[in-house]
Amino acid sequence: MTTDEAQRDMRVSYFSGAPGMLASAFAWLIAGFVALRGSPANAVIALFVGGMLIHPVGVLLCKAMGRSGRHSKANPLGALALENTGWLILCLPITYAVAQSNMRWFFPAMLLVIGGRYLTFRTLFGMRIYWACGASLAFAGYLLAASKAQPHVAAFVGSAVEAVFAVAILLSARRGVAV
Repeated sequence: MTTDEAQRDMRVSYFSGAPGMLASAFAWLIAGFVALRGSPANAVIALFVGGMLIHPVGVLLCKAMGRSGRHSKANPLGALALENTGWLILCLPITYAVAQSNMRWFFPAMLLVIGGRYLTFRTLFGMRIYWACGASLAFAGYLLAASKAQPHVAAFVGSAVEAVFAVAILLSARRGVAV
């Protein structure tokens, strides 16, 4: 399987990653409401729990949209998908430690981590838009930390950025264009 074929398989199987990104945007949105109405500490838990549900919810959305939500077993990029998930999981203790020091830094730190993860999606799906998405999330994380934004604001910004990129990716995928 060539790189182009592997990326095409990932785009077709996972609708270019848009359903997973929509599920992630929803997890950030829930965390934002928990931070706004409850406590930032509970919002951290909400984002962790929501984060664990992103892949299964994304797969369900893929299937609802007529895609398999499962790449070919012969696809060598399946390893990259698993490896960048491992990297994300290994970063969670760092973001949790940051939250123990200053709760306002947790969501910006997560935006930096998630932004970094999305940079690898350029290779996974063969779509440059993931570089823009990753950079946007990281830049937002930096600005939110620098401005000492409230946790709910940072969570809502994360949700909004992911939702905007998810819609853009979904629209391009429907047209059959890899952006």
